[in-house]
Amino acid sequence: MKDGMMANQHADQDAIRSAMAELAENFVGSTDIDSILESVTSHAVELIGGVDVADVLLIDGQRYRSMAATDEIATRLDKLQIELHEGPCLDAAAENPVILSPDLTSDLRWPNFAAAAVEEGVSSMMSFRLYSYAKQRNGVGGTAALNMLSRTRSDFSLEDQAVGAMLATHAASALIAADRQTQFESALASRDVLGQAKGILMERFKVDAVEAFGLLVKLSQDSNTLVRTVAQRIVEST
Repeated sequence: MKDGMMANQHADQDAIRSAMAELAENFVGSTDIDSILESVTSHAVELIGGVDVADVLLIDGQRYRSMAATDEIATRLDKLQIELHEGPCLDAAAENPVILSPDLTSDLRWPNFAAAAVEEGVSSMMSFRLYSYAKQRNGVGGTAALNMLSRTRSDFSLEDQAVGAMLATHAASALIAADRQTQFESALASRDVLGQAKGILMERFKVDAVEAFGLLVKLSQDSNTLVRTVAQRIVEST
């Protein structure tokens, strides 16, 4: 009996190590955020006992997006939480690092959502705030959570929570990398447009690069418009 339990524990540990190695390999080899998050949510279902469905919920101001859902029910429940302004995913994304709800039928924290989730066949949930992504995007109100749903009552053991936290960390790292890549590409595009605009002003007004940039700044201040927006308009007007 004891040998059997030890064998099962070793098998679980091997599965976790294998999954984390695969996730790391996917992270290094892929720049597609969707495929990385899909790997995270599919491993959540595979590795954590009792978890039947998983997804990542992104919130940016008044906008939200359900990503990498392993089942459509996760997307429906994300939408429901946004509409009701309550639920474990929202609490994890905005307030608490980990939200556990072993039994939604008796959870009084989100009465409207809990009743609707049970009606959908979901009995318990576990959500993790994606720390790094929340910190990275906090200036513009962006945050995210990794969410796991179970169709049966589940207490989510400490081991389950540890695996969930590892997967959440991986998802957060992927989101940060994608966000920085977007910012990098945007910065390159802005620099290119600024260069073109300065060139146009230098040619048009026979000034040097410093004076051309000064003109851009003055136009920006006079019109209360971002410099890159002014530059884009100058380029488009030629």
